[in-house]
Amino acid sequence: MPWWQWLLDVIGALLLLVLLYGIALIVRRRLLSRHGGTFELSYRVRPEKVGRGWLLGLGRYSGEQLQWFRIFSLSPRPKGEWTRKQLRYDGRRDAVGAEQISLYNDHLVVVCSTPDGPVEFAMSESSLLGLQAWLESGPPGTNWDEGPLR
Repeated sequence: MPWWQWLLDVIGALLLLVLLYGIALIVRRRLLSRHGGTFELSYRVRPEKVGRGWLLGLGRYSGEQLQWFRIFSLSPRPKGEWTRKQLRYDGRRDAVGAEQISLYNDHLVVVCSTPDGPVEFAMSESSLLGLQAWLESGPPGTNWDEGPLR
């Protein structure tokens, strides 16, 4: 077989793999959002560099937990989890500098605190309202003096 036929076979196989990966991402997103409560949520994994360290993803409320899934991963497991009791809303700000390019359009940067330190999320304004409502709506018998909001 001539070399150019081998090259065409390799290119065809690579295109097939890219297509299968895209289909798998679509199926995974559908499976994650089948019970509702999912939204676009970016998470800042490296806060030490200003405007950098953001990873795009999906957020999902699952009972008492906020789960975060990487957008381009095929894993069905969340890469980050925060319980309602541990998460505290501290404020919001607009994306600045390089953040405007690396985040979704019209997303706000939300600053929360946890026992392990501050965390930053980026989400739409409607998703922020959902997060605030979720944080405020603790289960019956919640001690609001120890609640998630300041």
